[in-house]
Amino acid sequence: MSPRRVRTDLRDALLEAAARILARDGSVGLSTRRLAKEVGSSTMAVYTHFGSMDDLVRAVVREGFARLNTAMVAIGDSADPVADVVAHGRVYRWNAHQNADLYQVMLGALNIAGFSLTDEDRRHGRYVLDILVASVRRCMAAGRFADGDPELVAHLFWTALHGMVTLELGGYLFAPYDADRCFEAQVHGLIVGNGDDSENAWESMRRSVPMAQAVRGA
Repeated sequence: MSPRRVRTDLRDALLEAAARILARDGSVGLSTRRLAKEVGSSTMAVYTHFGSMDDLVRAVVREGFARLNTAMVAIGDSADPVADVVAHGRVYRWNAHQNADLYQVMLGALNIAGFSLTDEDRRHGRYVLDILVASVRRCMAAGRFADGDPELVAHLFWTALHGMVTLELGGYLFAPYDADRCFEAQVHGLIVGNGDDSENAWESMRRSVPMAQAVRGA
């Protein structure tokens, strides 16, 4: 194995370990000593790869958004923009499960309290939201959504979905109102609330299933 590959693998291992520690124990649990023990390296590895602990936490947050962005971009644009919006929601939820530690850190202020992240750092992930904004804008152009502010509508979808996913990851949703049922009802309600016909909304939601499955299977 080449030295370059070793360095890359260690950097990734440090990111994963930092996310795991922050998600479970918060910022008080994160130290260079504990990271080194988790990945089997020296404490100097953190500074070699990231420069400082603040930079490491910043990299964890950005890694979380990068993985989400990869999944969201993979949806692409279909002939049904409403199905695209729903597919983005399904992939968002799936990504949160696949990267649960990263998800809790990148969107959990308490996990990273004490580290010097700026407002600019927190705005970094907005490029992912732009993907949803573009799909919402296409829904409006197609007459499926009422004319309005596509960024506001995207924010409403995001905040609603984030709340549901957070409860789901925390184990707070149980049958008969489990996460699957809540997701379908919540998204359908948001679509109809933005002007779409109920049956058309259900049809688009059905179309979104294989779209999201294709991303999950990639």
